[in-house]
This record gives sequence, structure tokens and C-alpha cells, in this order.
Amino acid sequence: MAMIEAANLQFGYGQRVVFSDLSFSVNAGDMVALLGANGTGKTTLLNVVAGLRRAQKGRLALNGRDLTIWTRQELSRYVALVPQLLELPFAFRVKEIVAQGRVPYTGPFGGLSKHDHDVIERAMEATDVSVLKDRVFSELSGGERQRVKLAIGLAQEPKLMLLDEPTQHLDIGRQIELVALLRRLNEGGITIIAAIHDLHVARENFSRAMLLTNGSCLCGPTAELLRPDLLEIAFSVDAASLESYTRGTIRTNV
Repeated sequence: MAMIEAANLQFGYGQRVVFSDLSFSVNAGDMVALLGANGTGKTTLLNVVAGLRRAQKGRLALNGRDLTIWTRQELSRYVALVPQLLELPFAFRVKEIVAQGRVPYTGPFGGLSKHDHDVIERAMEATDVSVLKDRVFSELSGGERQRVKLAIGLAQEPKLMLLDEPTQHLDIGRQIELVALLRRLNEGGITIIAAIHDLHVARENFSRAMLLTNGSCLCGPTAELLRPDLLEIAFSVDAASLESYTRGTIRTNV
């Protein structure tokens, strides 16, 4: 049984249809790059899978259960969404923010048990932010913030992690570190779907991909979907330029 099964999903904002006939499946243990031009619905789709938005048509199931029958608490324990941006109004320290990942287990006002503290410590260690635990989040670098956001997700102890442009605004060194961390998490049993804008990162590090184009979705091995003829349609760029780009010399494999 697939971890995620989607059939004929449709979602739009007012009169604007973002996608109208999305069907795909993701198996447990997959590491999937979610690709597509700006405006094709990558962020929206991640929010739909996380249960933050509801598809207007179609069916979406996790582990064979229709998403509509999952409670918010169940979803928060199963799925972690790592957003592109995390803006905080106050000067929260890293350890306080990561602790928010335990809310699905403790409630917003519940105290933390020894187990909760242990999970938080492991999440910070896994993402290499333990040394930052007393730092103010807003004072961190872009790469440090990304690792903290991953730590929050890990503190939820999820089976599925959804990430929205996790490598955006990172230099090549920080991209390598972050993608290596994602691969370690995947090898540790977490299924990953990440919206990625860098095709080099997708080609070298994700075994499977979903390509959003014209309101529908192509799924398969990443190498097969990064064909210039498919990318020409998806990104409205001529095939010769895409052939040169996707076979560029930059590599992020570690």
C-alpha cells in the first residue's frame, strides 16, 4: 500500500485553478523532488498533503485512510511540514522553538516530560543545532534557520516530512550540508517530499520526482523526468538551453 495516494485532485483560489487533475502515489521510504515552474502549485500541494488546505475535488489518502477522517492531532504526529519562511514576532530561542514540535503530543499548554525533552535533544543533535539552542532564532544565518526548522519537524517524530524550497537562498556549501542531512533522515526511515527549484540538486540527490505542469503531474524516476522535452513544456524554456543546464558541471552529490 502506498503511503500517499492522490486521485484527480483539484484546488484553486477563487476563479484561478492551481491544479485540476493531479494523480500520484508516494511509497514509504521515497525521497521525492517536487518540481515545477513558479505558480504551478508546489506550495499549495504540500499544504494539501499536510491537511492545511482541503482539495476541492478528488481523493487523497494517507496509509489507505482518506485524509478527511484524520484528526489534526493525528496528522501532526504523522506529517511534518517545513515551510519556506518562518517569521516569529518575539525573540524566541532555538530550544524554545524546537520544543513546539512536541505540541501534537502535549497540547499547547502541556508540560514537557522527560521523553519530550529527550526527543527535542535528539532532534537538535540530528540537525546539528544543539550548539545554537540558546541563540535567538531571528539572529541566525539562513542555513542555521533551515536546520532549526528541520529540528522542529523532527521533534514531531513524523513518518512523512514535507519541505518547501529548503535550499532556497543557501550558498552551494549550505545546500550540500542540508541535502546530506535530508538524505540521512530519509535513510533513517522518514519519507521526504521536497519542493526544489534547483534541478542539479534534484538530479543528484532525489531518486524520484513529481513534475507539475499544466495543472497535472508527471511522476517517476528523477532522471526520466529531467528530460529536456518534458522540462521545455514545464518551464517554457527551449530544449537546447535546458539540456545544457541540466547537464551542467555543478554537482551537489555528497
